[in-house]
Amino acid sequence: MPYKLLVIDDDRAVLHLVERSLSNLDLEFVTALSASDGIDKIESEKPDVVLLDIMLPDLSGLEAFTRIRQADARLPVIFITAASASDVAIEAMKLGAFDYVCKPIDVGQLDRLVRQALESRRLMSVPVGMRDLLAPDDKGDAFVGRCRPMQDIFKAIGRVAPQNVAVLIRGESGTGKELVARAVYQHSNRSEGPFLAVNCAALSETLLESELFGHEKGAFTGAHERRIGKFEQCSGGTIFLDEVGDMSPLVQGKVLRLLQEQKFERVGGNQTISTDVRIVSATNRDLEEMCQNNEFRTDLYYRLNGYTINLPPLRDRGDDRVMLLEHTLARLNAELGRDVQGIAPEALKRLLSYDWPGNVRELQTLLRQAVLQSSGPVLLADALPAEINPSPVRARATESHGSAPAPMSDEDREGDSDAGIDAFVDQRLQEGATDLYATTLSHMERSLLSRVLRHAGGNQSEAARILGITRGSLRNKIRANQISIGPTISVAEAADV
Repeated sequence: MPYKLLVIDDDRAVLHLVERSLSNLDLEFVTALSASDGIDKIESEKPDVVLLDIMLPDLSGLEAFTRIRQADARLPVIFITAASASDVAIEAMKLGAFDYVCKPIDVGQLDRLVRQALESRRLMSVPVGMRDLLAPDDKGDAFVGRCRPMQDIFKAIGRVAPQNVAVLIRGESGTGKELVARAVYQHSNRSEGPFLAVNCAALSETLLESELFGHEKGAFTGAHERRIGKFEQCSGGTIFLDEVGDMSPLVQGKVLRLLQEQKFERVGGNQTISTDVRIVSATNRDLEEMCQNNEFRTDLYYRLNGYTINLPPLRDRGDDRVMLLEHTLARLNAELGRDVQGIAPEALKRLLSYDWPGNVRELQTLLRQAVLQSSGPVLLADALPAEINPSPVRARATESHGSAPAPMSDEDREGDSDAGIDAFVDQRLQEGATDLYATTLSHMERSLLSRVLRHAGGNQSEAARILGITRGSLRNKIRANQISIGPTISVAEAADV
């Protein structure tokens, strides 16, 4: 059954242009010359996508859009606007429009936007590669994960949190070291006390010393009044020293004494101050090598390293990446006031193929950009930032092996049985693939399409009916997967390809 496209425009030339330009799509066209007529047809015709002119004789496009949203809040609406009406178009996007095209209409852009809107509409009615999102209120900043390394970390937190020992958290930048530090604090006997975090790499030696230990009035130029430092403020609680490997020798010595005696003096002061603070520190540097090179105090290293928790990089966390996407998407929906309910398969494939050099922090940043770029309730591949290309990991793996793997035959690619999938996986394992999940999904999609097309004798309409998708979507997938229909395709079908 073809999708319905409702075009609301009082210019008959535009109606004709749209229908002629999109004739290659499997669409049923419905037209309206006024906003009121268009709103009535939304109720009666139940369109899948709406093209809405910004200037209509009875209502403005924005007023009509508000009425449309009341009738169907998830209906993708693409505005048609004059090039000079950018402020109106921006306002429409703020209100939740899918996108807009300017007059004179770029036929290629119109075709692309309508395809995207139709795909978004289709994905709203089928599973989209995401489990149901948990309520953001239930998640907060929780540290999530199900892979074995993360389960070991949860156990480690449970073991060490109740103990009053220093904890050293190690891992690449962006792996979530502060979240682990907060988890240690929240499950400790000090959870009723303060938790303060200091980034040792962000401050100069003088500023870091003052930040940690405080200073007296007149201790240095600009010290116009006494300052209470973090170690004093945090008595009875936990202090998190991030990037501890960047501390200068002077600060290292003072932190060592505090760890040994729980006593210190403010900068420029003589009074010895007692405190009761637990130190949780973190680093992405090799402290052992720094100790050997006399860049970090060995005695301080042993004091900080009362218990070590090693965090894995995101690329080594397997299916946790899907869980993190769910968790982050739920948080972003609440933070940004959006309602992105899932991720399209192609977008998910790209997200899982990416190796996330910036780890969880990068995932949060790039997904926020994608959610802001997204126009509908399903995150499409086109909304992903440029950093996320289809398979950067595989490209690097190929380069590291010195040559590209030999291409697979069509028979191997089609994988008509479990043995075919096993052979595909075995070959990729031998190649040292690190994007196996994404490439296997792509391989299976190609196999499915090829098998159904053969079953349908090359008839794309019949194949689309069996698959439960539109013929236009099937053609897009055929092109994307580079499937050759061959001599079995009918003459009528060939004319449409």
